[in-house]
Amino acid sequence: MARTDEPSDRRAPTIKDVAVLAEVGIKTVSRVLNDEPGVRPETKDRILQAVASLGYRRNEIASSIRRRDRRTASIGLIVEDLANPFAAGVTRAIQDFAAERSHLVLVGSSDGDPARERTLVQEFGSRLVDGLIIVPSGADQSYLDYERAHGVPVVFVDRPGKRFKADAVVSENAEGTAEAVRHLAARGHERIAFLGDRQSVYTAAQRLAGFKSAMEALHGAADKRYIRTGLRDSRQAHDAAVEVFGLDPAPTALVCGNNLATIGAVHALQALGVRDRIACIAFDDIELADLLRPALTVIAQDTAALGAGAARLLFDRLDEPGAPFRRTTVPVRLVPRESGEIPASA
Repeated sequence: MARTDEPSDRRAPTIKDVAVLAEVGIKTVSRVLNDEPGVRPETKDRILQAVASLGYRRNEIASSIRRRDRRTASIGLIVEDLANPFAAGVTRAIQDFAAERSHLVLVGSSDGDPARERTLVQEFGSRLVDGLIIVPSGADQSYLDYERAHGVPVVFVDRPGKRFKADAVVSENAEGTAEAVRHLAARGHERIAFLGDRQSVYTAAQRLAGFKSAMEALHGAADKRYIRTGLRDSRQAHDAAVEVFGLDPAPTALVCGNNLATIGAVHALQALGVRDRIACIAFDDIELADLLRPALTVIAQDTAALGAGAARLLFDRLDEPGAPFRRTTVPVRLVPRESGEIPASA
């Protein structure tokens, strides 16, 4: 029977098909696919041409099981909500860093649900990812002991984990809101409101702490009437802003603890007709913030540095599993535009 160089249409091409077409042994094909040395350039070219011609795709998981290091060249990333611009920025930085090291990033959104987070970890574990980068939710990440015991390193980004020690990359959250308060105080503001997320969230607690600390240093205390926390979305932030600015006396300035709070607050100030009279500083930049009138002053996080820093820690941990744990803090930056520069007398 005559030999055919093409695999049957009824099945996917195999490594044996590649070897037959390239007229080499299966072991030689495997060495080329694993980028191992010792194969002559002309033979390597012939094998790669056969791979392209056949449309061969190897099973990475099966391949990793056969390899000594058992690596799959993939990592798992769990963010709170990939639709959030902050999470998208961090994700892109991690993907870029991983791509330079020929690693694929699998991404999932936990929606801030600890049970969903654990499910995603299990799903990524079943796919034999080499490591995990997680924006943690809830008050207990000790379940990750299982992953670590099976050789899967973990890095936290945006906030540290709880009841589980690991490498982490976080922003200077408290210093960011403190700087916002000082910026407003320099323009004569004393009655400054704050809108923030749930205080069980590390970043939210840190940002409120920075706000209170700066208010106490400048004015003796932060007025609790002007503080609203536990705001999980822009609608809740909108309603909280309407309530706060309905007080007598009303605040003359506002610090928003995250981008969802900012969106709700801006809508509320616009509806109340006071956007050009109330000074406002937002933690996190939002899309088109510079095109608003007045343009939005923000405390900007460096999402690229957060993502790249987390990826770097993970790859370092893969190379040196026994190294001491590290926490990296990324500076934030005040970006003056217009809204944060409105004086108290306006």
